[in-house]
Amino acid sequence: MSKSQWGTTIAGLDIGTTKTCAVVATATASGLEIIGVGEAPSTGLRKGVITDLEETVRSIEAATEKAERMAGVHISHVYVGVTGEHVQSTNNRGVVAISGEDREVVRSDVKRVVDASKLINVGAERQIIHALPRQFTVDGHDGVTDPVGMSGARLEVDTHIITGGNTFITNVLKCVHRAGLEPAGLVFEPLASSAATLLAEEKHVGVVLLDIGGGTTDIAVYSGGGAIHTATIPVGGNILTNDIALGLKTSTAEAELIKRTIASAVKDDEHGRADFVVKTLDGRTTVTVTRAQLRAIVMPRLLEIFRLAKAQLAERLPREVILAEVVITGGGAHLHGIEQAASEFFGLPARVGVPTSVTGLTDAVRQPEFATAVGLVLFGPKGDGATWHNGRSATVFGKVAGWFGDLWN
Repeated sequence: MSKSQWGTTIAGLDIGTTKTCAVVATATASGLEIIGVGEAPSTGLRKGVITDLEETVRSIEAATEKAERMAGVHISHVYVGVTGEHVQSTNNRGVVAISGEDREVVRSDVKRVVDASKLINVGAERQIIHALPRQFTVDGHDGVTDPVGMSGARLEVDTHIITGGNTFITNVLKCVHRAGLEPAGLVFEPLASSAATLLAEEKHVGVVLLDIGGGTTDIAVYSGGGAIHTATIPVGGNILTNDIALGLKTSTAEAELIKRTIASAVKDDEHGRADFVVKTLDGRTTVTVTRAQLRAIVMPRLLEIFRLAKAQLAERLPREVILAEVVITGGGAHLHGIEQAASEFFGLPARVGVPTSVTGLTDAVRQPEFATAVGLVLFGPKGDGATWHNGRSATVFGKVAGWFGDLWN
């Protein structure tokens, strides 16, 4: 990070199905320092898709106001997370001739080859959100991470391309703009969560990130240092809460509390008491429930999430890809014993991922549900299409093409 960027304020906005979270960071000599965090309940989304514009605007305003108050700064531009089933990914390859007389790769060659890899048919109703170079090849020599300065005649790139539906993205941008904010860029949420929780070594050897939110579970698979598959499945932690509420005939609020404090994903667990008391829907009476009964409600839904994720991996990953670990983040990662359950299901070591590589309000954000919001301020400024705001006036919709434009600035 250059000295000229020290003191720069960066903000991320995670508009989730259950909650909206804003994080404010400032650039320092040692990295990013978190200086403000704000949360507000989300009531205008379903499975990552906006269903009520005004409710979503109110959530954004409330979360950003809290973050501004804590940070003591005004937020004007934010990196915005997007998710939902409308987001799709694919891998593509681009090839160009190295243009210089001395056949040395320069930055413009890299931009041209990445642009060539983006020439895919996405349809009029979709647009490219990210084009992430995984590796470069110079004259048949692959595995190159930075080809600038190398000599050759032919430059190739393997790129992971992520697209989103125009309608869904437009609605997100409308809400952000109505809340008085200008988007500095859009980031597919599992990329942000990965930036906050995964180590470079994990991305190299092979890792699956499962970000279990309220209404969706985001998936990001890394191998060889780059993303090779990303996706969203339309189930999340809220479905566990709903099943607990229905199964125990209690309120949603009581079910959420039970999920977070009593429910467990492992058998014969000593976490908590053998039985517990649950308030009924009317709030005037209680019933006694055993932990075995609760686990019988929770586990089928948790395994459903795992099965859907595993089906994605089986369908989309090449057979030769080797995976070494599963990392679980998002609010759903709070379920007790989820690491053991994931390890047994996938046959891989598993851990809960929390934001790292930041300083400041670490006690406030070092929880799995803050992975996306923290990751937005980490990934956004470095992302393939994210740029600092240039100060020129334009409508929020007129800027969209620019946000998804040049990889190298």
